[in-house]
Amino acid sequence: MRDDFRGITALVTGASKGLGRAYALELARRGARVILLARSEGDLRELAAQIREHHGRPAADAAAGDPAGRDAGAVVERLAAPDAEVIVGDLAAPDGPERILRELRDRGLTVDLLLNNAGMGSAGPFLGRPLEPQLLSVGLNVSGLLALTHAIGNELVARGTGGIINVSSTAAFQPMPYQASYAATKAFVLSFTEALAEELRGTGVHVMAAHPGAIATGFFDGTTATIDPRAADTPARIAANTLDDYARRRAVSYPGRALNRALTWPARLLPRTAVVRVAGRFNRWLRMHEVVDLPQ
Repeated sequence: MRDDFRGITALVTGASKGLGRAYALELARRGARVILLARSEGDLRELAAQIREHHGRPAADAAAGDPAGRDAGAVVERLAAPDAEVIVGDLAAPDGPERILRELRDRGLTVDLLLNNAGMGSAGPFLGRPLEPQLLSVGLNVSGLLALTHAIGNELVARGTGGIINVSSTAAFQPMPYQASYAATKAFVLSFTEALAEELRGTGVHVMAAHPGAIATGFFDGTTATIDPRAADTPARIAANTLDDYARRRAVSYPGRALNRALTWPARLLPRTAVVRVAGRFNRWLRMHEVVDLPQ
């Protein structure tokens, strides 16, 4: 499986930390050239340097990528590297996707694999939590994903090759009280990806949804919500299993522990009212109904 991605260029969104960082490292380990996209310039540059050190050509080299001449305050910035490209941009901003797509065009970057990983979500009672972060999560999880998929998907179909991985969640399979907007965005990703996969069947472009469960990341940083590390998978494991499933051309990936996949079945078999009540009871047991922001 290690060499299955050699020679392709993969765009990883949300690559600065957590699962996105793990995807980028695993793709580089398997021979892919990676384009790293996120808002955190410093983290992306550190990751690009790590990829060059361990997987890139010892190029002298990245001098051509010196960002010294960039416009001050530019929303989208870049650093070129032999085996890693960095694009700093905000998919949740109204003009963010178009700026990022323009950057790809201006630099002549052709994407073979689009890995839509970037995501955010809110925990706690919907009406008791600030609205702005929830609107941002819709912009990132839904609108940003749609914009990149539409533009890059058309390029892939025109070439008759390549693929798209959309990172959804096991939260997509049922309404989630106290994670209402987040689960709804992931339900969108699930439905959209399944529909797109059928539309593109026979085009040479493979589309797959990945549904990890809990992951040991800083997803709830800044709030009182926590992830029990005993029930969470590591980002590295999720990344490796996702890419294995994509290499095998599977229609869907459940890259976490087997229990996570099993837990998606009751939501497909039980009445919706029963499902949402069970989900609400479970999240109250996790004390999600008491989540507040931590002092800054």
